[in-house]
Amino acid sequence: MKQRWRKVLPNYLFVLPYLCFYVLFRLGPDLFGFFVSFHQWEVLGDTQSFIGLGNYLALLHDSLWWLALRNTALFAVLTVAGNLVVGLGAALLVKQNIPGQQFFRVVFYAPVVLSVAVMAAVLQKMLDSQYGLLNYFLAWIGIPGIGWLANPNLVIPSLSAGTVWWNFGFPMLIFLSGLLNIPDHLYEAARIDGADGFAAFRVITLPLLKPVLLFVLVTQFIAHLQVFGQMFIMTQGGPGYASLSTIMYLYQTAWQYYQMGYASSMAFSLAVLIFAITLLNFRLFGQRVEY
Repeated sequence: MKQRWRKVLPNYLFVLPYLCFYVLFRLGPDLFGFFVSFHQWEVLGDTQSFIGLGNYLALLHDSLWWLALRNTALFAVLTVAGNLVVGLGAALLVKQNIPGQQFFRVVFYAPVVLSVAVMAAVLQKMLDSQYGLLNYFLAWIGIPGIGWLANPNLVIPSLSAGTVWWNFGFPMLIFLSGLLNIPDHLYEAARIDGADGFAAFRVITLPLLKPVLLFVLVTQFIAHLQVFGQMFIMTQGGPGYASLSTIMYLYQTAWQYYQMGYASSMAFSLAVLIFAITLLNFRLFGQRVEY
């Protein structure tokens, strides 16, 4: 027994520093936040009373919470779909032996390294109703200016399109690694059997990309269901509440109204939703594939 412990102890010692930081800065705050969610916890007041499921029941009747959840879900669906289509299309393009292949790989991935603040500043210049670059080009062809961020029906699609431009390079990179791992002899056999490019994509590429597709779907949904920076910088949740996201509503509840218990219940409700969507993605795309 002692000899076994002597062998494994160095492994645990290597893990220990990370484990201490994880418990102190992640697991501990998460557990405390879960505890706070069952309380009426007001930072600037003396009220820290236990109310059980009161905060969670209040969420069910909070119309602004459901509106923020709808906005967030719409943004996430549009952005994830856009990232999948554009990312896979870009990966298929840069996989081909074309002139400037490496250049296009770098250019497509480059926006990913920008911070959300820089990306939002660039998009504001492009989408501004009066002086935006996009409306400037539309005026050339006689189309009147469009309120991309001022129209309640366009603000979420506009933010989503901008986020796809900023973010599709990461899915492209993941899809490209998956495409490069598909054996070429499968495509050669398909060509011999008379399959055209689309048929080969449908029966070979897509089925063999399922593990990659699962990874992209899970990571993208987790990321975009927690959207905050784009709305906070570009629209402040407007016009009205048309672009209010769940994290932005949580932020306002916690740091403007100082209702930490209610904000904590929002955080854990969103976590349950993300977990459920993750399980659904695994259910739909988690089948093993064989080359």
